Amino acid sequence: MRVALISDIHGNLTALEAVLAELADEPVDQIVCLGDVAIFGPQPREALARVRELACPVVMGNTDAWALSPTPHPVRDEETRFFNAVELWGAAELTDADRVVIRTFQPVVTLDLAGLSFLGFHGSPTSFNHVIQATTPDEEIERLFASHHAPIMAGGHTHTPLVRRYQNAFLINPGSVGLPWMASPGAKQAHNPAWAEYAILTIEGQRLSVDLRRTPFDLDALRAAVLASGMPHADWWLGDWGIERG
Repeated sequence: MRVALISDIHGNLTALEAVLAELADEPVDQIVCLGDVAIFGPQPREALARVRELACPVVMGNTDAWALSPTPHPVRDEETRFFNAVELWGAAELTDADRVVIRTFQPVVTLDLAGLSFLGFHGSPTSFNHVIQATTPDEEIERLFASHHAPIMAGGHTHTPLVRRYQNAFLINPGSVGLPWMASPGAKQAHNPAWAEYAILTIEGQRLSVDLRRTPFDLDALRAAVLASGMPHADWWLGDWGIERG
């Protein structure tokens, strides 16, 4: 059995389509989306509609929940103002029907994958805001997970690919499809590399393999989508990708 994990699309339909094109060439039995589908990219409605077409389980992410009741973040600097403007624009683009779709997203997703239990979440099983990293102590994970446990556990939120062993389980993060922020040595802030991230799980009996993937996509198409969208602060948003308006 082959299962694709996608997460943190953030309204970047261009990146999502690149991932789905690869999955069409290497068919999987199941796709699971671990949340943050629409907000903070140029195509919030289109990304949401594309995920809905997949008819796959979707976890409620923090920006998904925020889109149902959008509230500006406290303004600390110019970047926060830009961030607020882009998020509020994305929420305003969504229709009542779109919000009905988001309300179908689940706090956690549980599946039986060829006899192995799977638990999907966004930040942790108890909150979509929790951050789990390679350095998070096992004791902290035990606290965040409470009574939740499965041999395969997967979340998103950090935009950082991860595979680590926790007790008798694999703890997996596929990274971000739409905003794979990466900090470079000496850089003042993170930027987005020109790839989309996802993962493939392969289950053969009791054998489990995890394939963390990154695939390039068309930055010219992303630029075109941004400039056609009417999103505010387009040059600032594109700058995180190293893309000029052109």
